[in-house]
Amino acid sequence: MKTYLLVLFLVPAFFAQTKIPGYYKTDDFLTDQINDIVTGLNIGGNFDVGGDGIEQISFAVIDVTGAQPVIAGYNMDNFIYPASVYKMYVAMEILKQVSGGKYKLDQQYIVKSPNDVDKSKQIETDPRPVLKDNDTVTINYLLDLMITRSDNSAANCLIDLAGRENINNTIKEMGWEGSEVTRKFLSRKFEDPGYEKIRGTETSALHAADFMYKIESGTLINYWVSQQLKALLCRQLDKSKLAQGFPRDAMFCNKTGWWSYWTNDAGIISDGSIKFIIACFLPVEEEKALPLFKEIAGKTFSLIKKRNQ
Repeated sequence: MKTYLLVLFLVPAFFAQTKIPGYYKTDDFLTDQINDIVTGLNIGGNFDVGGDGIEQISFAVIDVTGAQPVIAGYNMDNFIYPASVYKMYVAMEILKQVSGGKYKLDQQYIVKSPNDVDKSKQIETDPRPVLKDNDTVTINYLLDLMITRSDNSAANCLIDLAGRENINNTIKEMGWEGSEVTRKFLSRKFEDPGYEKIRGTETSALHAADFMYKIESGTLINYWVSQQLKALLCRQLDKSKLAQGFPRDAMFCNKTGWWSYWTNDAGIISDGSIKFIIACFLPVEEEKALPLFKEIAGKTFSLIKKRNQ
């Protein structure tokens, strides 16, 4: 089991939803095959993540090719630091509030310090400049930056706009307790009052995969929110992780994230004949993790392809 050090700042334990929802079918054989992939790549054990203690992989796959979704995984209910993957939860709440009429996508927003944390672009080929204090942009622009380029400044602005309490109420309604958005993407000394010593944000592959399934089934809040968010994910610019192991003619709509010892990716992959959801949270530095992600993606794609022949 993983352990935590004082990085969690001695806050009370939180309730985490780890039960697989009843609308999924489980398949022991598929689970065994997923476990074989993990053990074959030697990523099924404990990882030393420096001052944050011991961590383990969290991995989930949902085959949605057939009439009923079939779920399998390895430590899929393990909660782990998601890095930028949790920006998708922020996008969900913003789109929910737009859908409800509170905001409009073309509504203007003024960026304010200290939210403007990015000094360089996550994707250097992206021509859009980094956000700066007093920049005026639209909510839609912030959403696109946050998801497609994983822009931290945009995420901070949208977390403020959505409100963490609202984001987390929606997360609870969706059945993802334990995946609450607790932090912005900035130093704790710049955090809002009441958030300076809060636990770090975590999520599980089970929650991330279920999030993607709700998008694919049109049930993430409603059909409009689901489709808007899928469109953003399909324009993801970071294709360095799982995407590198999928066929070039397949479509992968995903959200990536990395920081220090954590490298993560979650999304929906389809080649026209099969479709599945994959969420992989790997407690390994990005440089070492990238070849592993390629192997995980390729082996999982072949597995689901063979399963549906």
